[in-house]
Amino acid sequence: MSRKTLPGLTAAIKEKLIQQGLERRLRQTNAPPAAVRRVSEAGAAEVPEQFTRFDLHPGYQQLRIMTDGAARLGISSPFFKNHEGIAGGRTRIGGREFLNFSSYNYLGLSGHPVVSGAAKAAIDRYGTSVSASRAVSGERPLHRELERAIAGAYGVDDAVVFVSGHATNVTTIGYLFGSRDLILHDELIHNSTLQGIQLAGARRLPFPHNDWAALDAMLSQQRREFERVLIVVEGIYSMDGDFPDLPQLVEIKRRHKVFLMVDEAHSFGVMGATGLGIREHFALSGGDVDIWMGTLSKTLAGCGGYIAGSTALVEHLKFLAPGFLYSVGMPPPVAASSLAALQLMREEPTRVATLQARGSQFLELARKAGIDTGTSAGISVIPAIVGSSLRAARLSQALFERGINAQPILYPAVPEKLARLRFFMCCEHSKTDIQDAVSAVAAELERN
Repeated sequence: MSRKTLPGLTAAIKEKLIQQGLERRLRQTNAPPAAVRRVSEAGAAEVPEQFTRFDLHPGYQQLRIMTDGAARLGISSPFFKNHEGIAGGRTRIGGREFLNFSSYNYLGLSGHPVVSGAAKAAIDRYGTSVSASRAVSGERPLHRELERAIAGAYGVDDAVVFVSGHATNVTTIGYLFGSRDLILHDELIHNSTLQGIQLAGARRLPFPHNDWAALDAMLSQQRREFERVLIVVEGIYSMDGDFPDLPQLVEIKRRHKVFLMVDEAHSFGVMGATGLGIREHFALSGGDVDIWMGTLSKTLAGCGGYIAGSTALVEHLKFLAPGFLYSVGMPPPVAASSLAALQLMREEPTRVATLQARGSQFLELARKAGIDTGTSAGISVIPAIVGSSLRAARLSQALFERGINAQPILYPAVPEKLARLRFFMCCEHSKTDIQDAVSAVAAELERN
């Protein structure tokens, strides 16, 4: 289908027809596959070609449908933009400076001279890789220094760092729980948790977003049927920018005698008066939560993930969890940069206060302008929900042309009717930056 085959129709009707066609084709690619024909004794001659070629894989076919449809509408790909320097409140793409809302550099610590200097010093002393699993030959002093600092921030016994944030959830959940266990999670939980549950083979039950009463009712019905039970929530949900009522969850987990895990990928360094996360926000003790998880790639200016909690939890993971035991240790410059970033965060709480002020300003202005921000709390992540993937992609492109970099979140990452642009705040944004961005979004939504 192309615009040339739709004479006499308005641009809006043409776009709607193309969108409907794309959605229909996407549903077809997601339909259950036909039964595989029985392979004869003669060999694999009867195996359908679609099961032997990656270009016929349903996932790739879906990708082609989306990219081809966008091309027909004159929408360029918003993905894999090449940033030519440090991406903070501003960035440089294609030789042009942009106001940047697409990076997790919440506190502006990635690229900070102290953080970069720590990484350079670590390279000079330890090299760029530890060249082994930490359990056998890869341990370096920086690893334990970082882990002790993280444990101190949470007020718990110990912590362990992993080389991947996604793998942190996968290997922790996948190793600690099994087929006789139950894992309940918020329906908007991150993919890494879902992958960990699948690896564990545990029973999985999602509960409505931030609905602790529904969770409580589910546990009342199900708890006695399983051995270990885990609740998993996020500190701040990366698509919506809201957060759970953690004190209620702590009370529920104690009453039902289950474990509670909080993924603080987007809340540590962001929530609380000094950035110590959702625990500080609610004035809770570190021991109120059984498993604290977080990533080093946001406020801590590095890459990887961590688990913080009791000595038994951490030692167990360090000696037996496959994703840690059989993986190379964290590179020295990454450990050093995250350690330096954590120290700076604690020394300079004004960064956290400024970030929170910019988020609050963005949310207030956006709501006044009639922009749908969903349930965002206006701290670090604020969506602009526009109702269709095509509209979100068009809005992102229009803002890019105006010098504002904000990424769209499209189906199937979110339901089609909830397609959006996602704005990440940074303490380096000025009040004027926020005003300009919200005004541009409102103007482009009015035009489209």
